[in-house]
Amino acid sequence: MVSSIYAGILALLIVWLSLKVIKLRRSKKVILGDGGETDLHHAIRAQGNATEYIPISLILLVLLELSGITVWLVHLGGIGIIIGRLLHAKGLLNQSLRYRVLGMQFTFFTLITVASINIAYPIYKLFG
Repeated sequence: MVSSIYAGILALLIVWLSLKVIKLRRSKKVILGDGGETDLHHAIRAQGNATEYIPISLILLVLLELSGITVWLVHLGGIGIIIGRLLHAKGLLNQSLRYRVLGMQFTFFTLITVASINIAYPIYKLFG
């Protein structure tokens, strides 16, 4: 399955973001929460935001693939999610509003597109 490629890549992104949080917690000697440390707070949110958006993205990709749609649409969806999540994480970690907004735009555009195809394609197959 093609969507498993994107699941693997996005899982590695979550691991990388988690390791950044762990590293910052150790260096700042913060056991729980962000300890009032701005950079740790941003790293925690980058990790949290990824875990909020990646699962639904992967569910939609897998369903799209299982519907039998052309594989290049699954690839486009997967690439769009990866770009969006990377840009957003970069924006949070570097405290760059520009990258955060661009990342969310990529993510929302991709989610809306993939969700819409998941709605429209079965209807098309049923009546087309």
